[in-house]
Amino acid sequence: MTSIPASAPVAAGLPPFRALPDLLRENAQARPAHLALRQGAGRMSWQDLDRAADRVAATLQAHGLQPREGIAICGANSIPYVVLFLGGLRAGLVVAPLPTGATAGQLAGMVRDSGARFFFTDAAVPDCDVGVPRIRMDDASLPQWLDASGATEPRAVQIQPDWAFNIIYSSGTTGTPKGIVQPHQMRWAHVARGENYGYGPEAVTLVATSLCSNTTLVSAFPCLAKGGTLVLTEGRFDPRAYLDLAQDARATHAMLVPVQYQRLMACPEFDRHDLSSFRMKFCTSAPFSAHLKAQVLARWPGGLVEYYGMTEGGGTCILEAHKFPDKLHTVGKPSEGHDIRLIDEEGREVARGEVGEVVGRSGSMMTGYRNQPEKTREAEWYDAAGNRFIRTGDVGRFDEDGFLTLMDRRKDMIISGGFNVYPSDLEAVLRGHPAVHEVAVVGVPSEAWGETPVAFVVPDEGAPTAQELRAWANERVGKIQRLADLRYLPELPRSDIGKVLKRQLRDGYDPA
Repeated sequence: MTSIPASAPVAAGLPPFRALPDLLRENAQARPAHLALRQGAGRMSWQDLDRAADRVAATLQAHGLQPREGIAICGANSIPYVVLFLGGLRAGLVVAPLPTGATAGQLAGMVRDSGARFFFTDAAVPDCDVGVPRIRMDDASLPQWLDASGATEPRAVQIQPDWAFNIIYSSGTTGTPKGIVQPHQMRWAHVARGENYGYGPEAVTLVATSLCSNTTLVSAFPCLAKGGTLVLTEGRFDPRAYLDLAQDARATHAMLVPVQYQRLMACPEFDRHDLSSFRMKFCTSAPFSAHLKAQVLARWPGGLVEYYGMTEGGGTCILEAHKFPDKLHTVGKPSEGHDIRLIDEEGREVARGEVGEVVGRSGSMMTGYRNQPEKTREAEWYDAAGNRFIRTGDVGRFDEDGFLTLMDRRKDMIISGGFNVYPSDLEAVLRGHPAVHEVAVVGVPSEAWGETPVAFVVPDEGAPTAQELRAWANERVGKIQRLADLRYLPELPRSDIGKVLKRQLRDGYDPA
């Protein structure tokens, strides 16, 4: 595994590096009986979590795994999943949490690419030939595997900041997944930042997104590192069940994606729940409309923070929505110690107020894409001083106050008749219609214009015909922005973490 390039900076003001497994041990010693994990009827104290992680680490070492080798995990969120993840880290291993929505072939490719020596799954994961032992974590297989080794005390490992912490794979639904290697230093930066948002021993973080996603991990690990409690939801996301659990657990923190916030705001029982325990709520991973942010601020106690960044790391923007209610249309300002710039198609920086691709640099940067040096180079941009930045593929503009407004993904921008058409502008217009529940706009090939915009809409009850809604929208946009077609769908295709799969919409579009 390669180390972080020398040009990767350490975030300004970051405390001296501490490895997460060491922090977990300290939590167990300081508050052994305090609740660490909860899911359904299951409970695990900090002392029990520490011992369980030790047992996993010792068993992996007994099977000959050495520091910087790896394991892979795929399955629904569960207490055993968390224990395996933490036990692997304690042994100095890199953990690859794989997406549950991947096919058998994609999973096999990711396990092989990651170099994992063991593959831990649950019953819902499809069978696939991965060439390494596969162990179920939702039946007797895991206890039997642990008992067979007889190992309980792992050898101490001195984890280094540049060692790989985990490998997050990009969505397998939009092409060949890329393994994003994130080092311990990157996770430490997230933990250190967590102090700004009230994480501590009394924090109770409600987890309703998959542990295979960086979205979840940037919230879960700071909570664990500070000795708090993780509460895992069960099954598919259900707004009423989520609210009941949040109230019962007296949750203080939550990370949700925009579609989950949307469903919660639409839940008829929302305002009947006591959510006064919340200190902070977070959102990332997909566009978060200003209207939805405003609803959350008005109805849900505690602060609201939007993170804008990539799993690959680089630069992060933070919008503390409760402090800047007049900037809800933006994704905030660059985080402290993060250098974010905009570049044009030729890789030149653009002036303030102009549109460009977002690139970022910080102490939170991936090492690279595993086994894909060319893809790594494509994701990098270097300034005149030779400093390494990560390209986001997003197009945006800074306002006069230094807040970043996103236009669109560069690959999603539509070039129609030589003019740039931003799908987000058209989506905003369509969201203004009371019968539009959800919408996504994509560009499709056009003989006359090169590309032309098409809208896919999930309608509410009482919606007009698709043709009538298209005409309504086209009356409100410029000539080059007019929709060539509008289709109704029962739902938009989404990834495990709730991102709309626009490529799937484009590829499946038939103009006939």
